[in-house]
Amino acid sequence: MKKNILLSVFSGLLLWLAWPPMHYTTVFLFFGLVPMLVAIENIIKSTSKKKGKLIFNTTFLGFFIWNTLSIYWVYNSLKIVGEVVAIPISLIPYALGPLLMATACWLYYRLRLATNRNWSLAGLVCFWIGYEYLHQSWDLSFPWMTLGNGFAVTHQWIQWYEYTGVYGGTIWIWIINILIFLIYSGLSEAQTKPVRQKLIIALVAILILPLSFSLYRYSSYQEQSNPSNIVVAQPNIDPYAKGGDIPAYQQVETLTKLSDSLGQINTEFFMWPETAIPDPINEDHIRTDNYFVQAQHFLAKYKNGNIITGAETYKLYNTQQTKTANVIPGTTQYIDSYNTAVSIENSAEVHFYHKSKLVPGAESLPFPNALAFLKPVFAHLGGATGTYAGQDEPSELYSASGIGAAPVICYESIWGEWVAKSVRNGAQFIAIITNDGWWENTSGKDQHLDYAKLRAIETRRWVCRSANTGISAFINQRGDIVQQTKWWTKTAIKQNINLNSDITFYVAHGDYLPKTASLLAILLALFLLVRVRLKNNKNVVISETRHE
Repeated sequence: MKKNILLSVFSGLLLWLAWPPMHYTTVFLFFGLVPMLVAIENIIKSTSKKKGKLIFNTTFLGFFIWNTLSIYWVYNSLKIVGEVVAIPISLIPYALGPLLMATACWLYYRLRLATNRNWSLAGLVCFWIGYEYLHQSWDLSFPWMTLGNGFAVTHQWIQWYEYTGVYGGTIWIWIINILIFLIYSGLSEAQTKPVRQKLIIALVAILILPLSFSLYRYSSYQEQSNPSNIVVAQPNIDPYAKGGDIPAYQQVETLTKLSDSLGQINTEFFMWPETAIPDPINEDHIRTDNYFVQAQHFLAKYKNGNIITGAETYKLYNTQQTKTANVIPGTTQYIDSYNTAVSIENSAEVHFYHKSKLVPGAESLPFPNALAFLKPVFAHLGGATGTYAGQDEPSELYSASGIGAAPVICYESIWGEWVAKSVRNGAQFIAIITNDGWWENTSGKDQHLDYAKLRAIETRRWVCRSANTGISAFINQRGDIVQQTKWWTKTAIKQNINLNSDITFYVAHGDYLPKTASLLAILLALFLLVRVRLKNNKNVVISETRHE
């Protein structure tokens, strides 16, 4: 038993060492799951009772270590509610993913009881991807630890994400780990030499072919020349001071000065970070809002200039016109509040995009009916818990000259398909606005930046990233960080990017891999459920026959 626990812990540590922003250790992903598979196999072959429970507990431990060490920074964003109180709340993101991962391993064990190891291992891959897809789709979504994200540092290896998205990386990791596991297991089993040779050949081919294609694609990829000048501002305002300590007009003035320091006659976009305008703005009256007027006054000397800025906005209704609208206490009016990206130009045209992938707890209350008692706690996390509204589909922000930007607000940048939809609808570059200061100077801000590289490869679009207190950057269509700012620095950067209108296979087809794998996982789960039901019925019949 101790040996299996040590193997699980070893897996967890290997996966953590391989995870962004670690450099030079990404290769550990290719064998980091092997000790875990060996531990599972040891339990299956043992004489222990309740093997399923043992497998669940053993694998949960390793995955919990991997997740907690990789996203330890979540605690920093929660400790405002109290350093002690933040500990149990932090356990939710630390433990929820590992619970789902361990469930996938338990389902693999149940499938082993019904079929052979090879088919069960294929089922394990489906169960795992099914968990990953669930974890980006339900109310408690947190796809930060999707295995395919692990290549964000070594983006030269996964240029084929333009065909598969990050789930192609998940499959690649699992197949290589499984092949190594089978080769290792064969050393103590009656594995024939031809079988071992086939496994080794398959391992080499599956490792080398995608890697070779990717390196070739990376070295030969050429961007089409279609330049656009972009200026990104990083005001470096303490996120805890944005709401009142520093007047909003002063924050906007800081942004205009930073933008003006690098602006050119041909600058087409100035990007300001998430909630750059912190005072709530009524969208129906934005053209007379003081901050809007202040921003337009800055744009007056930039004829082709547009501002993409984060803002807190809202809409008022006399009746409950939307499902998300809440009644304003003491009135008969309803309100929808938004975390918004606003496009401002030298005209009366204004366009809005409302953040829709909301942070569970801080911006939305998951399963609101069941967890309503948590609202007072989450209200301290910087968001209007349970009151933020979003959009059913992503939308684009267009300049007066017709250039389309895919607006992505903070947390949304880890949803590949969501970003791809905006690109499919006409966006020519990706505009990420974020505020990573909640996590302080931890690896969270670096992971968030690295993940943006994956969106560039999937869509073959430049990524322009404006962070308030994180790291602002320009990322080209190959995923290279061309420019980036330093942490906790007030500055601005500019870049001539190349706009692109071509559509990649992934942009055209989205998350086809996890949808297919999830369907297979459901079918396998139903098969196991029917098998258990038939077995129980058979036992009942045998029992009744004996009594007769």
